[in-house]
Amino acid sequence: MLGRLLLSRGYHSTKGVFGNRPRPSSRYEGISAAVLEKRNTNSNVYRWVEAYRTHGHRIATIDPVKFQPTEPQNFNQLPELQYARYGLTAADRIDPTGLINVPPQQQPLSMAELDQLLARMYCGTCSIELGFIESEEEREWLAERYEHLFQQEPTANERREIAELMLKSQAFDQFLAVKFPTVKRYGGEGAESMMAFYWELFRCAGDANLSNIVIGMPHRGKLNVLTTLFGTRPAKIFKKFKGYPEFPADAQAMCDIASHFHTSTDVTVGGKTFHLNMLHNPSHLEAVNPVSMGKARAKQLAHADGPYDVRQGEDAYHRSKVLNVQVHGDAAFPGQGINQECLMMANVPHYEVEGTIHLIVNNQVGFTTPAERGRSTRYVSDLAKAIMAPVVHVNADDPEALASVTKLAVEYRQKFGKDFFIDLNCFRRWGHNELDDPTMTNPLLYKVIHARKSIPDVYAGKLIDAGLFDQADVDAISKSHQNYLTAELQAYEQYEPERTYFDKQWSGLQQPSDEVTVWNTGVDYRLLSHIGRESVKLPEGFNVHPHLQKTHIDARLKRLAEGQRIDWATAEALAIGSLMYQGYNVRLSGEDVGRGTFSQRHAMLVDQQTNEIFIPLNAMAADNPNTGRFEVANSILSEEAVLGFEYGMAIDNPNNLVLWEAQFGDFFNGAQIIIDTFLVSGETKWMICNGLVMLLPHGYDGAASEHSSCRMERFLQMTDSRETSPDGDTVNLQIINPSTPAQYFHALRRQMIRNFRKPMVVVAPKTLLRLSDCVSPHSDFAPGTHFQPVLGDPEAGDRVDPKRVRRVVLCSGKHYYTLQAERKSRQVSDVALVRLESLCPFPVQAVRDELAKYPNAREFVWSQEEHRNMGAWTFVQPRFENMCERRIQYRGRPEAATVAVGVSQWHVKEAEEVIKTTLY
Repeated sequence: MLGRLLLSRGYHSTKGVFGNRPRPSSRYEGISAAVLEKRNTNSNVYRWVEAYRTHGHRIATIDPVKFQPTEPQNFNQLPELQYARYGLTAADRIDPTGLINVPPQQQPLSMAELDQLLARMYCGTCSIELGFIESEEEREWLAERYEHLFQQEPTANERREIAELMLKSQAFDQFLAVKFPTVKRYGGEGAESMMAFYWELFRCAGDANLSNIVIGMPHRGKLNVLTTLFGTRPAKIFKKFKGYPEFPADAQAMCDIASHFHTSTDVTVGGKTFHLNMLHNPSHLEAVNPVSMGKARAKQLAHADGPYDVRQGEDAYHRSKVLNVQVHGDAAFPGQGINQECLMMANVPHYEVEGTIHLIVNNQVGFTTPAERGRSTRYVSDLAKAIMAPVVHVNADDPEALASVTKLAVEYRQKFGKDFFIDLNCFRRWGHNELDDPTMTNPLLYKVIHARKSIPDVYAGKLIDAGLFDQADVDAISKSHQNYLTAELQAYEQYEPERTYFDKQWSGLQQPSDEVTVWNTGVDYRLLSHIGRESVKLPEGFNVHPHLQKTHIDARLKRLAEGQRIDWATAEALAIGSLMYQGYNVRLSGEDVGRGTFSQRHAMLVDQQTNEIFIPLNAMAADNPNTGRFEVANSILSEEAVLGFEYGMAIDNPNNLVLWEAQFGDFFNGAQIIIDTFLVSGETKWMICNGLVMLLPHGYDGAASEHSSCRMERFLQMTDSRETSPDGDTVNLQIINPSTPAQYFHALRRQMIRNFRKPMVVVAPKTLLRLSDCVSPHSDFAPGTHFQPVLGDPEAGDRVDPKRVRRVVLCSGKHYYTLQAERKSRQVSDVALVRLESLCPFPVQAVRDELAKYPNAREFVWSQEEHRNMGAWTFVQPRFENMCERRIQYRGRPEAATVAVGVSQWHVKEAEEVIKTTLY
């Protein structure tokens, strides 16, 4: 385990921080002296055995439709596997004990017998790759357990169960082909062996006492397993195919295609029950994988399991009872970068799920692309080598081997807490979606496919030959399942969609009404002051950085004592701490979020002498066990997989506030697939709510195009906000641009206090983090206070006489302070500044109320620092004019192809022009 120890040493507490459970040191004692002696004495034989373990996969018969050779057909033709190369002869006889895992031998084996045994293990219908794994303990364990598989035979009843599931899968596809010939079903034909994978997985889950299995799976064969194994009624699928919605009539949903369906159900196998979640997936390949990881980790959090198990001592360490399973496509797995991102999270603190089992359904063609053009590696699974995860390649014609390998995968995961890959070499009998003709682009491959029997028929034939089945049994299974499907099709009109949402941990929540509600999110300042002090309280002997002692700890304590100038970072700590005090868990994730990109947060402190990490807010739990916990998750340099992970955590439990902070606002674009297909559309497609918060630092500071803008215009375009009638809380996405620390405080608390959950984009500050004017008094946090969608002009009635105002300027966020500074310095008294803190939902009534304060105003202006084709202008204009019944003018930068200029003098000139045209 040396590789793991080197990676995790140093930058995390050996005592453990919330969400990171240090693993106990390995108790591996090495190879026994007797075995070493045996191997040394027979070193040439052992080198030959190791050659099979290293190279056998190259010529294994794992391809059920091989039509062009890539390696010698005879294993004797592979030089590394010829025993003569190691100084051995046909006359040698070998006692394999200690060299290979076989039953005790009565007499030594001949070279021919040993050669045949090794070839069966490593060059047959399944073969393992071990050579790249650094850990000797893992290699030895894997070799022993893998070789042990060949000494076991499934029982007759087990074989019949596997065959029955595969025949049902085939019957399902054949039924759909007849009854729904024009529907894209993404069937399992050619990959029916995956039934054996799930069959064995469920049996192992019971043996391992797992509590939850969370599965991320694409389209291929999904409907087959849902209806055959996972308890989904075919009538639900058929009703969808007939053009009806999958939700009750009162659900505010636009629905989705059947191949994106999910399930959440209890499964009982062998008297043991576990909960199964198969997640909704979009059509974007592999995007569901990090979501499944996040969902699995959220289950671990809910059960104080795995990384959240706080029991102390090596004897108290237990492997997680929550298992993540990911099913991949063969072209998608090496082709989609999100998979590398997921693998790079696999062993990272706060993102690990203690091992994922991966099944690659290897069709050997991607849409129309032949395998050799879909990647630059030998195998589709070669990414697994980056994290030293074992890989077993299996021929889909041997479902028994697949079941055995699945058992090995679960045992490995339970022992080592690491990922395991199964590369299931199969084929796709028809085109990509059964309506496509694959012979146009892959004629030779499909000549072989169409000439051979189906996988269920091949396996059933083997059982018939073995006397376990006869043809009448096979026909009866298929006929019985077809009769069942026929009955379900006839019953589809009577089928009433289930209400699968707002249940269990989501009970008490709801879809909101079509109005904007106000929620009291204020807190007594005495409690807030206590929380603020706790947020910088250090344990005795902790060596804090001297600069932080002065600028962070001492400065915060001073601000709290005065109570008049609470800054942004302090307000954030108060919001998080107060939610924890009410029992909510908070997770903050992203690149360098512990410190904060702008060195403002310091929620996580590092001892300058020991590198030990301390998160002060979590110390509050020592006084009250009902206090929530704060998980600070410094992520890998990834956006798509990390945001998908956080979305997975957010959809599991409404009592967890999940925040993802981009290092700079525009970094979100690396996660656009997750935003489009999950975050902003998941509720309307799937009735899956989430309260995830995206913090996107934004502001034009003369730093050129990149990192100036969070592209709020893109998020505004993705909302379902209305242009001609007022929005309600029903909008799919909240977008706010808060301009004070108190507003940010209330917005975060509101996410959890409300009786519904909606994702929120915070156009977050950069320069405002330290701007002396951007502070809030304690009164803005008091009970009875709340987030205000519009902030009126604080100088109205003072320097600005409402009756003399000729122009009302609407703006948002940081831009207000620039305009206010200029207005103050030039003593402009006839221009009012009104801030839109909430962009979506658009605060029509609050804007009207502000406009009513200026009865003589004749000019209404929207001012922004962004270019005209960016920012909020195109969103604000139609809503303001349609619902406030006034024309509004634009003041800001002109249209541009890039966010900002790259010349500082141009930037200053542009900024001055925006201010000038806005105020004068």
